[in-house]
Amino acid sequence: MYDRFNRHINYLRISVTDRCNLRCQYCMPEDGIRLMNHQDILSFEEITEVVRVAVGQGIDKFRITGGEPLVRKDIVTLVSQMASVSGVKDLSITTNGILLKELAQPLKDAGLRRVNISLDTLNPLKFSEITRGGDIHKVLRGIQAAKAAGLEPIKINCVVFKSSNEADALEVKEYGRMNNLQVRFIRQMNLESGEFSVVEGGEGGNCSQCNRLRLTANGMVKPCLFDEQEFSVRELGAEKALLSALNSKPLNGCFNSKGSFYNIGG
Repeated sequence: MYDRFNRHINYLRISVTDRCNLRCQYCMPEDGIRLMNHQDILSFEEITEVVRVAVGQGIDKFRITGGEPLVRKDIVTLVSQMASVSGVKDLSITTNGILLKELAQPLKDAGLRRVNISLDTLNPLKFSEITRGGDIHKVLRGIQAAKAAGLEPIKINCVVFKSSNEADALEVKEYGRMNNLQVRFIRQMNLESGEFSVVEGGEGGNCSQCNRLRLTANGMVKPCLFDEQEFSVRELGAEKALLSALNSKPLNGCFNSKGSFYNIGG
């Protein structure tokens, strides 16, 4: 389907939880967040129905996000249900990698095609500082498990302050080269001020070529990460919510003072 600016919209990013097992400094406040009530979060059946309706409208690419999607109980079951929908051509997931070692092969067997993994530094102490307690060795083991399972191409999301020439970014880039990983550099964003840029090595942040809508964990379809509009699949139904978001999609991202990365999905 096409939006009013003739952009081909064929991609839906689906947040399945606002919960996370890390507390990254650029994503979550140190003292935690006010979590959604469980009854407000879409069930697997509701998510799968949105996928089915979205496919009927021309969307064939889906990415599961969070929060951290692998902390959602029985996430492998959801992947299997989504993958079984006729017309789903590309099903991927974005994860911090902490739980990936155990789940990589089951996810692949369930129908997951590929994976994006967050990795901002190779320094264990700095990684622990950025994530407020995360163990980088679990992430590295998760990357190797994803490779062994065939979840490729594996893309590494590396958040930088200003550029990919920063010391940590250069080390991640070399690690990617040595391990046949596709590294993408993402400048830190600010939803409230509308600060974002084009992803280096990827397509995100290029408004003129944007092809996506977003579904939050509590069922709101958003036309843009940097836009405050949202349309409830529970109140409007999946078809109307998706079409409303499509028709409201702005030419360029602006700002968003109502949401956060952890509950929209980055």
